[in-house]
Amino acid sequence: MTSTELDLPVASRAAPVRWRLPGTGWQRLVSPLALLALWQLTGSLGLLPERLLAAPATVAATALDLVTSGTLPEAVAVSLGRVAAGFTVGAVAGVGFALVAGLSRLGEYAVDPPMQMLRALPLFGLIPLFILWFGIGETPKITLLALGVAFPLYLNTFAGVRGVDAKLGELGAVLRLGRGELVRHIVLPGALPQVLVGLRQSLGVGWLALIVAEQINADSGLGYMINTAREFLRTDVIVVGLLVYCALGLVTDSLVRVVERKALTWRRGLLG
Repeated sequence: MTSTELDLPVASRAAPVRWRLPGTGWQRLVSPLALLALWQLTGSLGLLPERLLAAPATVAATALDLVTSGTLPEAVAVSLGRVAAGFTVGAVAGVGFALVAGLSRLGEYAVDPPMQMLRALPLFGLIPLFILWFGIGETPKITLLALGVAFPLYLNTFAGVRGVDAKLGELGAVLRLGRGELVRHIVLPGALPQVLVGLRQSLGVGWLALIVAEQINADSGLGYMINTAREFLRTDVIVVGLLVYCALGLVTDSLVRVVERKALTWRRGLLG
């Protein structure tokens, strides 16, 4: 080791030189764009028949036609209405049952076993029973959505309530907070991170449930549009419908993440 190296600080000798590529954000787009180009190329060369999967250019043209004709906006509006109704019912039930089970042992013994048994049932296997019980209208679709939404919210809210630090409960007792004030000022804020995680999960399950629910003798909505296209081997319409499902799922998830950042400004994580 030379005298120059000995004169350097230890940190300077130990830290290797790291080269960083400027502007790494755009690089995440390379592989999706390459796959899209490969998809278009195989379709144009006839290697991928349109009856199996339409090319991206065909899908884009079909999407434009569906939008200009009003078919796609109408289907999206119907599907959003069903999701809103099913999500509202499922969220209220999931959070409500979680609070009952999480705030007392008696509530846990009464609520948690039935919820765990229902959670183990195949959700989509209940469709024949829902049709027998509720008919073929909107009720079985919304009920299926509500069930799909309720369980992730229930599990995460229950875990969040039980994960609140006991010392905060002791603080509430010192401040002489009532039961309602304790829940509002200590339990709910402490459980909020877990609740928001459950909210994101439940939205994902809700969109998956909607795909199946809208094929229960539906006469409108994205699922009906996809099911009709399947009968006529219109893979371009099917792909458009699936892409809209993906886009709606991403939008709703992004909205929840915005709420999460606003509501949890008090919490600093590993990355700040």
